[in-house]
Amino acid sequence: MRLEEKYENLKKYIKELGSAVIAFSGGVDSTFLAKVCKDVLNDRCLAVTATSSTYPEREFKEALELAKEIGIRHKIIKSEELEIEGFSKNPIDRCYYCKSELFSKLKKVADDEGMEYVLDGTNADDTGDFRPGRRAAKELGVKSPLLECGFTKDDIREMSKNLGLPTWNKPAYACLSSRFPYGQEITSEKLSMVEKSEEYLLKLGFVGFRVRHHGDIARIELNPDQINMMLDENIRKKVVSKLKEIGFKYVSLDLEGYRTGSMNEAISELINNVR
Repeated sequence: MRLEEKYENLKKYIKELGSAVIAFSGGVDSTFLAKVCKDVLNDRCLAVTATSSTYPEREFKEALELAKEIGIRHKIIKSEELEIEGFSKNPIDRCYYCKSELFSKLKKVADDEGMEYVLDGTNADDTGDFRPGRRAAKELGVKSPLLECGFTKDDIREMSKNLGLPTWNKPAYACLSSRFPYGQEITSEKLSMVEKSEEYLLKLGFVGFRVRHHGDIARIELNPDQINMMLDENIRKKVVSKLKEIGFKYVSLDLEGYRTGSMNEAISELINNVR
């Protein structure tokens, strides 16, 4: 199906919903979805952003600006994952706990606002990875219009560019909890270490990367095109010094580079059991 056909189908799908609350992080997917909802539903839609220690301040500020640019009504709620029983222990289905909490709160907002549905930005490419949060979405009746209408990540980026959205080329993002190996306890202090480390790499000009937290060790995954940049002696020394100042004892560079879901690589058999 041509992209324009998918886009028309998406607008028709959303129009038939009548009203909706959108889980809005300010990422590529949720920004595109919020834009289409605003264009189709006007004031019968509401973008909701949940703040927590797993959501960097930088992303929150950007979400505020994007909602304002789109012109959509925007509500801020608190959803502190570390207060959810079992979440901080970081089991392999951690995302299920998080999404159950988030979607339950969004359904409450929808009820209070008199809106019919809660929507998320899941797309067709997301089905290829381990995403226990999808189970929570199904259990709570959350709809995923981008998935239902067959939008891939590339489709979303292309249409976002056509619509003039600044997020069209924004690097993929996942919450800070994804930086920890399963089974390693997640704390607010550790989350802060990761956030500060990634903020520093951003300031140095790196894009499309992750700082994974392995206890005393920071494992940096970079876009392969930027590995040579890290090997510059001046930059390397700055990064090592800063991350040690933040609290890591050792700083390592993953030569395989950044890839989504890298923490899933060591537990494929456990994941299959959960599925």
